Amino acid sequence: MPGATDVLATWEAGIAASGTHRALLLHSLARAAAEPGQLLAMPVGQRDADLLLLRRALFGEHASMRLACGECAEDLEFDFEVRAALAAREPATDGPLPAPPRRAAAGDEQGNTGAPIVVTQGRWTVQLRLPTAGDLLAVAEAPTGEARTALLTRCVLDARHGRNQVAAADLPPAVQERLAEAAAAADPCADIVFDVPCPACRHRTKALLDVATFVWAELDAWARRTLLEVHLLAASYGWSEPEVLALSPFRRRRYLELCGHA
Repeated sequence: MPGATDVLATWEAGIAASGTHRALLLHSLARAAAEPGQLLAMPVGQRDADLLLLRRALFGEHASMRLACGECAEDLEFDFEVRAALAAREPATDGPLPAPPRRAAAGDEQGNTGAPIVVTQGRWTVQLRLPTAGDLLAVAEAPTGEARTALLTRCVLDARHGRNQVAAADLPPAVQERLAEAAAAADPCADIVFDVPCPACRHRTKALLDVATFVWAELDAWARRTLLEVHLLAASYGWSEPEVLALSPFRRRRYLELCGHA
């Protein structure tokens, strides 16, 4: 498990970063031994599974989310277990992290995501590969409304209507939706959705778990609390930051109680 110093360094590096770069920083924390090219070559679902395992190691099995009811806008808070979010991942999540893909060649963030997925619909036949973390990084700066087309262009390997080859950007919306469904089925942890009932109106709202954003929010809250603890204990006892961080969370809380900051 990463130490407090490494987690704080990741948090500091990500404060001014975009969401896509924060996800990469978190993944680097989860897989400290992996090279950047390997992380960029991983399918998004595998990355998100890694981030959930990191979240479990840092903060435990139990987690909470908040959202508004899609019908009456009631503020909802629901609890879930990390194992439930990881249930779609194979093999079982209790073992070690699976090996990362091969190292991507220089300038290649697509990596090796396995055999192409073949999707057929009517006269359409499309081959695509799973989107990777590198793909998301590459399309992050695309103009509003163009990111999906940019992602399709990167991930569609071949598209044909009958015998005629068609550019990915020219695929009809129904085929694009079918491709998204096929990719989600092949990479389940990239699309984790909870069905949340509203106690007020009984409507069930679909809650999409944005794993990188969720884990970052928890890490951010932890980092701010930890820095406050360092400040209070340093002011009270004259300890340095490394000395405070070397204490277990339990001992830090006890010292905070003793100096009146509980």
